[in-house]
Amino acid sequence: MKLTTVILLLCLLTGTVAALQIQLPTSLFSTPVTTDLVPVSSFECGQRFSAGDYPVIVLSGTYREMGRQYGGLMKIELNEEYQFLLSRFAKGGYSQEQLRNMSREAAYLYPQRQKEIFSGMAETSGLQPEDILLIYNGLIYSIILPQANASCSYLAVWGNYTTDGSVIASRNWDLDDSLGSPFNKWYVLAVYRPADGSNAVATFGPTGMRPETLMNSKGLFIADDNSGTSEAGGDGIPRPDLIAEFFRFMLDYSDLDGLQAGILGARPDVPWIVDIAGPGKAYVYEVMAGTARPRTGDGVIAAANHFMDPAWNLSTPPADHSVSRYDNLLRQAGEARGSIDAARMMQIRDVRWEDGGATFMHSVLFSSYPDMRFSSNHQVVFQPDTRTLWMKVMEKGWQKVELGPLFGR
Repeated sequence: MKLTTVILLLCLLTGTVAALQIQLPTSLFSTPVTTDLVPVSSFECGQRFSAGDYPVIVLSGTYREMGRQYGGLMKIELNEEYQFLLSRFAKGGYSQEQLRNMSREAAYLYPQRQKEIFSGMAETSGLQPEDILLIYNGLIYSIILPQANASCSYLAVWGNYTTDGSVIASRNWDLDDSLGSPFNKWYVLAVYRPADGSNAVATFGPTGMRPETLMNSKGLFIADDNSGTSEAGGDGIPRPDLIAEFFRFMLDYSDLDGLQAGILGARPDVPWIVDIAGPGKAYVYEVMAGTARPRTGDGVIAAANHFMDPAWNLSTPPADHSVSRYDNLLRQAGEARGSIDAARMMQIRDVRWEDGGATFMHSVLFSSYPDMRFSSNHQVVFQPDTRTLWMKVMEKGWQKVELGPLFGR
């Protein structure tokens, strides 16, 4: 038996590496998809695998221990990102100390469990705690310094839209190429298995950065879309960043009712669109300070970058690219009604915006800014019932990962 297998057996206690080597026929998919996880390295009780072109890390223990494992397994990537961020912000006139101060201010409302993970990462990565916080928030700082037009989209189907009635959720995470594309080489699927009895959680995004696509061992899914509006400000009371709260939600909530209660109680200052799904149904929440309005559908729900509920009575019209992507997703789902499985959803997600879909690939969204290009940096298709994930980073292929054995629940 390989040493990596022994370590995983000892540290994770449940499941076997054999369970991770799941063989499924690839002929079912429009693009080559593999499911094998190949052991790469280990650090303490953490394990690193490769799933095709993507690294997968499985972390187990206390939150500090999981942070140590993350820092040890992804040390190279964390340091590369940190140096890249320092260089990027230095060009804008920001010093290392200014960035560290910003990170300290951003983190004071983070949950203690999250802070423990950061502390563990700093212990093994060779970086300071403030540097870990800079990586966590670095892409967000890139968006707001200066303000950028970010965008994403969501589509979920179930009932008579799918081949077996189960839920299939999907999302695109889109950014201006100059902001998001440099991070594409540092993506990782990270699986956290807490020792305190909380749900196991999987995140997909650039190494060490605030995750915006998350799933848990109970089959829950959460993601976000830019709201496209800044009309509703907060009340001046300091509040946690809603997206940073996603990790806590996934740890703590085991059904859609609980997850929705968490969203309703968050009361963010910044308007957001929050996408959630679980076994049985899917929702979109349009969230402003003090108010959150849910939407669902009869087997299909979609979102882009504008609020749909007319009760908001917003004065700013939605962007054309948001309306067209929203309409395209619903049209594509309607055309495929009754035949949508994971493979069909990936096909829907692969249709470019210019061709009647919702995916950007170096796309020009604003004719007045022809040099500003947008891309769907990552895409995800998730089946809550089976905890099956398909993930894709721009210009790479789709990769299948069975999260159930990794969750060990």
